[in-house]
Amino acid sequence: MKGPKITFIGAGSTIFVKNILGDVFHKPALQQAHIALMDIDETRLDESHFVVRKLMESSEATGSISCHLDQKEALKDADFVVIAFQIGGYEPCTVTDFEVCKRHGLEQTIGDTLGPAGIMRSLRTIPHLWKVCEDMEEVCPNATMLNYVNPMAMNTWAMYEKFPNIKQVGLCHSVQGTAEELARDLDINYGDLRYTCAGINHMAYYLTLEKKNEQGEYVDIYPDLLSAFERGDAPKPNPHNDGRCENLVRYEMFKKLGYFVTESSEHFSEYTPYFIKPNRPDLIERYKVPLDEYPKRCVEQIAAWKNDLHEFKSAEKITVQESKEYASTIMNSIWTGTPSVIYGNVKNEALIDNLPQGCCVEVACLVDSNGVQPIKFGTLPSHLAALMQTNINVQTLLTEAILTENRDRIYHAAMLDPHTAAVLGIEEIYSLVDDLIASHDNWLPQWVHK
Repeated sequence: MKGPKITFIGAGSTIFVKNILGDVFHKPALQQAHIALMDIDETRLDESHFVVRKLMESSEATGSISCHLDQKEALKDADFVVIAFQIGGYEPCTVTDFEVCKRHGLEQTIGDTLGPAGIMRSLRTIPHLWKVCEDMEEVCPNATMLNYVNPMAMNTWAMYEKFPNIKQVGLCHSVQGTAEELARDLDINYGDLRYTCAGINHMAYYLTLEKKNEQGEYVDIYPDLLSAFERGDAPKPNPHNDGRCENLVRYEMFKKLGYFVTESSEHFSEYTPYFIKPNRPDLIERYKVPLDEYPKRCVEQIAAWKNDLHEFKSAEKITVQESKEYASTIMNSIWTGTPSVIYGNVKNEALIDNLPQGCCVEVACLVDSNGVQPIKFGTLPSHLAALMQTNINVQTLLTEAILTENRDRIYHAAMLDPHTAAVLGIEEIYSLVDDLIASHDNWLPQWVHK
């Protein structure tokens, strides 16, 4: 049986390519896929080609690989389109986001989802996502887009507003990744967990969280989680971050709200006004908030990739353990008809009743040969919906800004960001946005500078 054509836009993100396509080659029905790698950086593209070829040989996949510097050529006749690029990269744009905000007195941790840095990232990213959609409409109109680009909610929202016919889903690993962390904190098997989750990207909540007991029945484990936190047995150190991020913010919010949020403490600390404040180093210390975390990770990832590439070149095989990313599961279900359930970011069309209709929400989705089909959740607890609304306000205004080319809405989005408003006065916010726009120069659409 012939395999699908899988186009990877942003294939220079080699670590991500390795993980996603490593998963693909674990699926028998996808092992004959044609992998089309596309990037604007020829050196990084060559590195990805080398890694994917060795992955393919190691897994005995029998498909083919092509490399492209031209996006439309790579997309032609694709069945699936994976998007994983970072416009402006770590340098100069991420560095600019952090340095300018810090100069104006606004500290950040990740800066890829909300706040002034997230707003700038979305402004420089959405036009490129629109170009992908435009090319897809021309050369692969029936393909399914699997979008991994942050800021997820704003990017996804802008795409389905301007290109409603493109089949797309925004993907993140926070739902399944956090569930795995909670299983580790409680010393239980991740496979014994069962949960229901809903909300917005990076601020969805486990509305039910259960484990299978010895009798095979599912029981609520929230009381166990709260007890473990109060005893000091949770959270356990995360082996992947050198102990920098201790997850105390999320546990504190869990204690106050009664439900656990899906995104990490370092992210969540800057989605709310409670944890990063000027002249309050006691809060930073108490909750172990890792300021400037994302730039540190970028530097570490670049160094790690150089080391990995050196090892891959001398290795006979590259073997990767199947990850918990959803991309290969979605492709396999659509291609074979085998049903699966994933959590995806989609348009709120009567899915969550007490969030704005039309916004971008993260809910469970059934996937089969009919595509990605979101499942109605219903009504969230009112206090969770209210907290999400503070983030949706920013997403709404930024999406309106770029759809209507309304520069004022950029400032309004920053004004309504919870963390920014808790730290800066209104004139300071305007000055910060002015500085960010000027510093980004040609990375932003021309209408922003008018």
